[in-house]
Amino acid sequence: MTPALASALMPLMRFLDAETAHGLALKALSLGLAGSSAPDRHASLATTVMGLRFANPLGLAAGFDKDAAAILPLLRLGFGFMEAGTVAPLGQPGNPKPRLFRLTEDQAVINRMGFNNKGVAPYLERLKALPRPLPGIFGANIGVNKEGGDPVRDYPALYTALAPYADYVTINISSPNTPGLRDLQGEEKLAEILGAMPARTVPFLVKLAPDLSDAALPGILDVCMAHGVSGVIISNTTIARPASLRSAHATEAGGLSGPPLFERSTAVLREAYQHAAGRLIFIGVGGISTAEHAYRKIRAGASLVQLYTGFAYGGPALVPRLLDGLAALLARDGFTSIEQAVGTAA
Repeated sequence: MTPALASALMPLMRFLDAETAHGLALKALSLGLAGSSAPDRHASLATTVMGLRFANPLGLAAGFDKDAAAILPLLRLGFGFMEAGTVAPLGQPGNPKPRLFRLTEDQAVINRMGFNNKGVAPYLERLKALPRPLPGIFGANIGVNKEGGDPVRDYPALYTALAPYADYVTINISSPNTPGLRDLQGEEKLAEILGAMPARTVPFLVKLAPDLSDAALPGILDVCMAHGVSGVIISNTTIARPASLRSAHATEAGGLSGPPLFERSTAVLREAYQHAAGRLIFIGVGGISTAEHAYRKIRAGASLVQLYTGFAYGGPALVPRLLDGLAALLARDGFTSIEQAVGTAA
């Protein structure tokens, strides 16, 4: 099956509830039923970030493949990189269902999954079993359990366990669906966690929320820089509800993702780049569904970008379409490499 055919069949999934459809899509992907696409289709999109060579800057965000069940098939869709997780030390069921909602009129999603995952042990076994080298860059996204979690203990332990099998590791301190997690973004608590991290063997990133105040962002970035963080992912989902939302599910509790998040997440990205350009790298995520969206993130300061909701709606065919469009935008503006465009509108 080709990516285009897989995407053409996706409307049939709309007859299922969102979480069931997601599970079936992930199963089909794990079986390789979505086909493949070349990640290196445009030389201008290749880039080196954090010492790692990416065939292109387009990645799949954490949350789509929580348990590292489909890393190879997902990378084979043409992504330059992907993150699996968020994985916690112990398996946990997450929040009660229903907890995933399509806002079809807004091309958006609200989730309150609550870090449902099977735990680090089976996740690690899947990583160990993967054939190397992988066809793209792989990042492990880590978090803490809702019950009994200790961030100062658990983040360093997870990094130590997973770093030998990942190209980079991201700590998730910004999901709105685990009580108290976003409090870890405070300068004092974040410094305590980062100060406990072991010596870096692979790059280490922090994922932030879009709901941080403008006043809080510089201090958080300063803490990251002081503790050897390689980069920051901006952003996670938002608890805000823009007035433009039309779906009946707009009032559901949880994190909102998709196009309604784009402007705020891009504004936070631009502010972060202005504060820490050259000292931190940035991955832009939030609302990307077109090549123009990806390009705006890059020009706002992102060296790399990630999809989640756009991929859930657009399917595998979206990946080559975005890459072709991004290469055309670079050529239009006289750039011969993606690196030349980073931050040019910041």
